[in-house]
Amino acid sequence: MTTPSLTALRQLYPDAHITYVVETPYRDLLEDHPALNDVFILPRKPGNREFLAYIRRLRRQRYDVLIDFHGGPRAYLLSLMAKARLKIGYRIKYRRFVYDIRVPREPEQGHWHSVENHFQLVKALDETVGSIPPLSLSPAKNNEKENINKHLSQFHLQTRPFFVLHIGAGNRFRDWGENNLNLLLKNLSRVTNTPVVLIGGPEDLEKEQGLLESGPKPLYSLVAKINLREAQALIARAALFIGPDSGPMHIAATTATPIVALFGPTLPANFAPWKAKAAIVEKEFDCRPCPQRECLHQDFRCLQSISPDDVIQAIQQSVPNNPGH
Repeated sequence: MTTPSLTALRQLYPDAHITYVVETPYRDLLEDHPALNDVFILPRKPGNREFLAYIRRLRRQRYDVLIDFHGGPRAYLLSLMAKARLKIGYRIKYRRFVYDIRVPREPEQGHWHSVENHFQLVKALDETVGSIPPLSLSPAKNNEKENINKHLSQFHLQTRPFFVLHIGAGNRFRDWGENNLNLLLKNLSRVTNTPVVLIGGPEDLEKEQGLLESGPKPLYSLVAKINLREAQALIARAALFIGPDSGPMHIAATTATPIVALFGPTLPANFAPWKAKAAIVEKEFDCRPCPQRECLHQDFRCLQSISPDDVIQAIQQSVPNNPGH
């Protein structure tokens, strides 16, 4: 979601040396990004000694400008300890004093999309910045493209349209569940013979096994077999991406592939696929959006009330020509 801001910074300052600090799981999205000169990789859960060594490394760099896109406790601490002539961040209680320029995190009325939210920080640095660019990621490397070609060849999908279904979720609030996914796959097989490729992380392997055993045939899976850049290369080859509000959904938004996105506790106004061709499937509840700490009704109804038929209808609207026939 910050990549449009990175592109804008590069356009504003074509000769600047731009460094990005990112946690380990997301390095694939930003290493070799055209807007960046350097990427500092921060371990997801570093020990105290490791974190202090990282801070010392960061302090050795004397930046002209530091922009804190995150605003969380650890990003705040890095911002506090780093050396920079100008620091820009969000106007957050108990943390705002760190920044020289403070930007509101939310508008007084309505909603900002997350991309717009980050872009406000760049605009605070230079108000001459133009319109917001699209999302962008590091391109897949040759060996990663070859890996996707190899998998598609094994599945006999190199020249055949296929759908990508993300079966994972960021947390239990966004987990549609194996039963719903299984019903979706079975119902989908009745209206189209377009093959489906499953994607997800290692935490989704049990769910993958259940779907492969009980789902319609043929059904293919690359769960826990590809990295994030390879996921983008795969989705770019697909006729459609289907999944919840999640990282892979936003990766899909960097491609021209249409998206069917399921929204439960979050709002499309904040997190819809940015500038993408997307069909949003959601149900209106007064408890949306929620902080995703505890379900008020204990049944996750905002997402679980979405039926497989609701998703099938969105799929048929997104690919009306039914590419599998």
